[in-house]
Amino acid sequence: MRVLKSSSPIPLAASTLALWLMGCGGAASTPPDVPVASPDDDLGQVSAMASEPTASQLADLVEQLSPSVVNITTIVTTASGPSPLDFFFNGKRGGTPTPRQRRGAGTGFVIDAAGYVVTNAHVVEDAETVLIRLYDDRQTQARVVGRDRKLDLALLKMDDAGPLRAVSLGDSTALRVGETVIAVGNPFGLGHTVTTGIVSAKARSIGAGPYDDFIQTDASINPGNSGGPLFNRRGEVIGINTAIRAGADGIGFAIPVDALKDVVGQLRDKGFVERGKLGIEYQAVSVELAQALSLDRPRGAMVADVIEGSPAAQAGLVSGDVILAIENRPIRRAEDLPRNVARHAPGSKIRIKFLRNGEEGETVAELARLEGSEGPPPGRHPSGNDDGGDQKAHLMGIKLEDDQGGVRVRGMKRPYKGLFVGDLVVSVNGKPTPNAKALEAAISAMKVGDVALFKVRRDDPRGGRHHRYVGVPLTE
Repeated sequence: MRVLKSSSPIPLAASTLALWLMGCGGAASTPPDVPVASPDDDLGQVSAMASEPTASQLADLVEQLSPSVVNITTIVTTASGPSPLDFFFNGKRGGTPTPRQRRGAGTGFVIDAAGYVVTNAHVVEDAETVLIRLYDDRQTQARVVGRDRKLDLALLKMDDAGPLRAVSLGDSTALRVGETVIAVGNPFGLGHTVTTGIVSAKARSIGAGPYDDFIQTDASINPGNSGGPLFNRRGEVIGINTAIRAGADGIGFAIPVDALKDVVGQLRDKGFVERGKLGIEYQAVSVELAQALSLDRPRGAMVADVIEGSPAAQAGLVSGDVILAIENRPIRRAEDLPRNVARHAPGSKIRIKFLRNGEEGETVAELARLEGSEGPPPGRHPSGNDDGGDQKAHLMGIKLEDDQGGVRVRGMKRPYKGLFVGDLVVSVNGKPTPNAKALEAAISAMKVGDVALFKVRRDDPRGGRHHRYVGVPLTE
């Protein structure tokens, strides 16, 4: 029985909890080019504690951690039905739908003092405005830099927030069941709230998808805690609070922080995540299969079939092989396989340890691109190439990319009300924009201070799409 709900008090378009693809288990070092604070950084960094804190030490630790946690409010404009008064004033039923603003709440945490904030993707899904309140009651607006709906993670950027204190990222693989954890969040929109508990279980599968790998905790998590940090007793983030089980007390789920480390570089640099593909069908190794294969215990993932021409086929894997490890990471259960493959980008070469006919072997596979990865499909290229196009779009601080039917917004240096990463610009000032050059031509006569009228198409994660007009000022 899957009775899960997100820990956001007002479910947005992704109120299905965005439980599509969660967590990439295993230890992972932070990408070297990603600015993530460490305990030694001179950024007013959170200090670490070496042992189990006493009550007084716990209070001191919470006092240090709280400034790194932010409250998030999102605003979405929806169209309500026609007013019933239309019948009396106009003599007919129907009329124009009335716009209505809907607010949602969640939590995030500062991952870098330059203004980067991590939260759940479902917290900011469909949000037209993202407002952040800091611990000292400062308020600012944030823009969505990138999102990974499969892991339910999003990266936000505050451009003018002032001094910030960043968190330290821990190692979720080193986390032990029974270890003390601290959750800080914004339950029910009440503001900063601290709860404590223990790690109840690791590598928990809750039917979210092929990358299921949750930390289960009894630290109280409620609607509004979504996207907030789960700290260990040393003050390091080891999880991102994401889900609760409806009707059950003391059961909450957090994405392991190592999954964030795997994708944060791509979210910052590209706005989306591409994953590698091996190209096999696999199954779990049962007790009976383990006996038949002369394995000491059920472990690994058995190759049921190999897709013709896939990286697995080119690497020499065959049906009946048992994959035991990827890049020296043991595959303890079949569910570990897709997580450990997908944490590598397309084009990566990975070492695969396998068992065949009772003998261990090793091979190397160069991964293909996993279908369904967010981002541009092969053949598309970013706009703003060396031909000089897209110059004024750069003045706007917008990163654009040619896409089918228009120009896709892939990043923004500053927030524009109503414009979001992922929007498809179909016209500017009434002129169609099938590509970036057309967009440049549409604003060529404009000057700094003018406002361009963008018509954008926004895809609904439930399958629909709608258009909106957005005023975008040309700034220096």
